[in-house]
Amino acid sequence: MYSYFKSQIVTGALAEGNFLPSTRGLAQSLKVSRNTVASAYSQLCAEGYITGKNGSGYVVLPFDVSLFKAISGEKTGETLEPGKRKSTEKDIKFDFQYDKLNMGDFPMGAWKKSLHTALSSCEAEYLSSYNDKFGEWELRKEIMQYLNFSRGVVCRPEQILLAAGMGASLSLICQLLRNECDQAAVEEPCYGNTREVLKNHGMKVVPIPLEEDGMDLNILAGSGAKLVFTTPSHQFPMGCIMGINKRLNLIKWAEENHAYIIEDDYDSELRYNSRPIPSMQSMDSNGRIIYFNTFSKAFAPGIRMSFIVLPNALMEKYTQNFSTYNCQVAWTEQKAMQLFMQEGSWNRHMRKICTVNKKKHDTLLSALHHYMKDRVIVYGNNAGLHIVLEVKNGMDEGELIKSAEQVGVRIYPVSVYWENTENYRNPMVLIGYSSLTEQEIEEGICLLQSAWF
Repeated sequence: MYSYFKSQIVTGALAEGNFLPSTRGLAQSLKVSRNTVASAYSQLCAEGYITGKNGSGYVVLPFDVSLFKAISGEKTGETLEPGKRKSTEKDIKFDFQYDKLNMGDFPMGAWKKSLHTALSSCEAEYLSSYNDKFGEWELRKEIMQYLNFSRGVVCRPEQILLAAGMGASLSLICQLLRNECDQAAVEEPCYGNTREVLKNHGMKVVPIPLEEDGMDLNILAGSGAKLVFTTPSHQFPMGCIMGINKRLNLIKWAEENHAYIIEDDYDSELRYNSRPIPSMQSMDSNGRIIYFNTFSKAFAPGIRMSFIVLPNALMEKYTQNFSTYNCQVAWTEQKAMQLFMQEGSWNRHMRKICTVNKKKHDTLLSALHHYMKDRVIVYGNNAGLHIVLEVKNGMDEGELIKSAEQVGVRIYPVSVYWENTENYRNPMVLIGYSSLTEQEIEEGICLLQSAWF
């Protein structure tokens, strides 16, 4: 009833001064309660469409129909419901998306058990209050032990800060360093969200070109930056590893210039033909490295949980300046993750995910070799959840992607990760494999071969 009369007014069918039927008469006509009619009229009155006149009933107030249409932006032409595709779009059979995990690899049973235990525990009363501002103490202890064992990170639970994903972690770091750093050096190429977060915090972004073993330190030395963002154990997106000499020299640069290094260790555990590369933080004795990692790449992006390891001096500064900030991660997920790690489910999951994705990785490389041979160059193999593929067929990046979609395969651009796109030269695409089965990977690469060669 409310929607009907509102529609009549905004379309002009009911104009200023028109009277609405009486509540009693409309109720009898529609065989509904008079209170139902009165409730609808009351809502229309509250929103300013009509007004009640003593002894006369309800009358339509002035309403500018043309202004309403202009402001509400009524659209003409085709509109699609959320989730619907245009009928002309080619069906995508195989989506080689990088940042999506296969739901079948997720340890649903163990995670449900941890969530249930968290909600059933006496500690569930913490849901009714604000809790530890840095994150649950027991979870931070579990993270400390895991990082020390798997990554060589040396820290105490007091140095660990939980955040809601990579962007939130970087935002907190930017706020912490806002009076010390006005420009930040980033690898070229690098994850685009990194640049956007830094810029949105007022920092000038200085792209530093990559060499075969990481960023060019000679160019970094002349950049004037006091902060550098790096992915040394598996550079994103190109996949190179920063060598030990370059790591040592980067730490030396930070010490001599009173600068900070942000070490993003985003998927470092996922190495398939060697042991994980030790973290840079494990070599830092002067508190110049800010380490952070996330549960998104190997576990569940939707949980939105990451963690930062701050040097002692910065942790003291954070405590002093951000004492009113509450932890961004829900207590339920924190407690469940603590139990998940404490009971050994995390280590079991990591062993499984490494085994599963190594098979997918090997299947992808084998299919590329079988179908494309020396007509492609692979970058960043043997680790992570994606590769970068250079294709030698005369097509540019856009043509490679478009021709792939025409045979039902979706792949992704690499050029978006360059700050200075004029430095992007080779026709390359990014291919993720974690969300597909081995059979789907094989079939997808076969289709790509038919599209490209």
